[in-house]
Amino acid sequence: MTDRADPDTAASAARPLDLRLVPAALGVWGATLVGLHTDWVAAALLACCCATTAAVCLFLAGRRWAIGVIVCSVLVGTAGFGLAVRLRPLDDHPLRETASWGESVRLRVELTERPTPVSGASAGGGGGLGERSVVRARIRAVRQGERWRAESGSVLLLVPAESWGELLRGQRATTTGSALRPRGADLLVIVLAVHQPPENVTRPPVSQRFAERLRTGLRDVSESVLSPRAEGLLPGLVVGDTSGLLDTVRRDFGRAGLTHLTAVSGANLAIVCGAVLLLLRAMRAPPLLAAGCAGVALAGFVVLAGGEPSVLRAAVMGALGLLALALGRNGTALPALAGCVILLLLWQPELAVSPGFALSVAATAALVLLAPTWSGWLRRRGVPLRLAQALAVPAAAQLATAPLVVALSGEFSLVGVLANVLVDPVIAPATVLGVMATLLAPWFSPLGEFLVLLAVPELEWVLLVARCAASFSLATIPLPSGAPGVPLVVALVAAILLLLRFRTGRMLLGGSLLSVLLLLVTIGLRPGGWPVTGWSVVACDVGQGDSLVLATGVRGSAVVVDTGPSAALVDRCLDRLGVRHVPLLVLTHPHADHYAGISGVLVGREVDAVATGVSRPSIWSDTDVRRRARDNDAHLVRLSAGQLIRWPALAIEVLAPAGDAAPVAAERVNDASVVLRANTPAGRVLLTGDIELAGQRELLSAGVRLDAEVLKVPHHGSRYTSDEFLRAVSPRVALISVGYGNDYGHPSDGIVTTLRGLGAVVRRTDRRGDIAVLGGNLGMRTASTGDPFRPDD
Repeated sequence: MTDRADPDTAASAARPLDLRLVPAALGVWGATLVGLHTDWVAAALLACCCATTAAVCLFLAGRRWAIGVIVCSVLVGTAGFGLAVRLRPLDDHPLRETASWGESVRLRVELTERPTPVSGASAGGGGGLGERSVVRARIRAVRQGERWRAESGSVLLLVPAESWGELLRGQRATTTGSALRPRGADLLVIVLAVHQPPENVTRPPVSQRFAERLRTGLRDVSESVLSPRAEGLLPGLVVGDTSGLLDTVRRDFGRAGLTHLTAVSGANLAIVCGAVLLLLRAMRAPPLLAAGCAGVALAGFVVLAGGEPSVLRAAVMGALGLLALALGRNGTALPALAGCVILLLLWQPELAVSPGFALSVAATAALVLLAPTWSGWLRRRGVPLRLAQALAVPAAAQLATAPLVVALSGEFSLVGVLANVLVDPVIAPATVLGVMATLLAPWFSPLGEFLVLLAVPELEWVLLVARCAASFSLATIPLPSGAPGVPLVVALVAAILLLLRFRTGRMLLGGSLLSVLLLLVTIGLRPGGWPVTGWSVVACDVGQGDSLVLATGVRGSAVVVDTGPSAALVDRCLDRLGVRHVPLLVLTHPHADHYAGISGVLVGREVDAVATGVSRPSIWSDTDVRRRARDNDAHLVRLSAGQLIRWPALAIEVLAPAGDAAPVAAERVNDASVVLRANTPAGRVLLTGDIELAGQRELLSAGVRLDAEVLKVPHHGSRYTSDEFLRAVSPRVALISVGYGNDYGHPSDGIVTTLRGLGAVVRRTDRRGDIAVLGGNLGMRTASTGDPFRPDD
């Protein structure tokens, strides 16, 4: 008995693909990459070569292929010429020389996007205080002496998040900062590291003020109705506003392959415009009116989401999705996608090196080329239409984007397709309810709250799926990031596509997927080998930062010292250790690589107290630590030398700072770190924060006992550690918490050599992952999660 083919699918499959614009799109992309990674001369030479090729082909216009070559050459030549025109002024820009010397410069700028928070240690400022954001802007004028000189060009600002976070696109401001030369392929004149609030700020444009009022209304009603985990999710789903999204939710979404849900994409716009079209179709509106209203909705949503280049890109992709949906034929959608790529790259060449742009194009191409075929194949085998589409769309998108995702993150999600299938049915209703609440909340708050209340089941379902998917130990598998990972994943994708073409291959692939699913369930329920039984101390791998966990002897309870720069990483470490109760969270000093991940400890756990040092409490005023502690019902305490705190299997003595310590300058914050000496079943542990030479001398001169079996090496193994201090400690195990491939040169080879000369076993988080120290009858041992793609110690 033969299967009945769906007529629409069969017709679509029989229609040959229109590939005529694809070479031009690839050529424009390639030419843009060449120009951005070289200089204007290479871009101009490329344009000349393309012009010559087009001229030669004019004499061969009678040939069938000549017209295509001419069109491709003209488009690639236009891209090269346009890029050369943009790159040429950058080399001679007067601010480039200023950046070469690292001088201070005063600018008048106009923001072209909203400030975006950055994770990790304070960027661009050598470990300054407070969280940082990045924002792109156009230069309007440069201060030269006592006069302003009109100037142009793009600049990237590294700014304090708190004082710049409320600014909107289109506002102008005056600022002063240290000029740095931009690194990487971009059209920036300079990068400006700013450490003060903006001055002489103008009002935002009317459209941006109106859009911000709508966004604020959505945030307010979400906060009043939703749970803490959900209140930041709805604005993210609707308009890509992730300012209130908890870091633990970000972590779950990343591991579950759901991060794209909180970024404005063509899917958002397709949902909004699709809802408008369905409503007007139900009202029997004429096609022209329906198209016009959908266009208005599209434009309004662009303004609502901020109007940044990424949103405009999503608008183009959303319009493409609607076009493909309306026409129901992939033969038309493919040249439309190629045309969009060409137009967007000619308009904004920086998109050629944008991961978001590459992922968007790859996902859209998969939806155009693979999803209809796969969906049709499933329908011919009796799978209902909606289920077939729900399975085919996320599978095609994840398969197409897998090489890029692995290259960027070094991870591949094994649960992404299943998670997307499970949440897909509720995304559209939640988005539509969120948009309606956004439009009504500023004027009719109760109605807005009611609409948000209707979205609660959908949001909680998405959070539940993300949490469950992320909880599997093999939710993601590590792979080589960067260029080495791409051919590996491409070969894997090619093998999967080849297997899908044959019946035996499909059976083999299905059996393999079933085995992987069973493995995921088994490992997810029984986390095989980690955490190791009897651990006393764990150094969490939180990148370039510190986070140490000390077992208290009470099941599920541990003291945490520092949180690292990423809430997601410290939350993951504590989850794997099974820590649900934190009687004390110690923050050694106010540098972002030690405290910025605080929400990863506070959210979802019972935290009794948050402790800081006593020296100059005002140095914590820019960190928002106090507010976060109060919001999570944690007491604030201050530690000083001489205090002793006990638990059943843990005793902590505070060695520094002294209670009468003098106020410290901002540049000496490292030496004001809280220093602890812990007695554990594995031995004595010295936790040193980031103390440098001066702080180490103070401890030595104070005459306190520093000897310990385990040393958390100061300041990530910085060279500013004295041999005298290390000899006084004389550790058996030295733990170095450090980020893989960091730019600081940590740890110092000399420090590592000195430690090994003292007989210490050196363990580094950048090479071992999470590191546990154990005691017991077998003596002191270490264990780690490990990473096969990093070199051993």
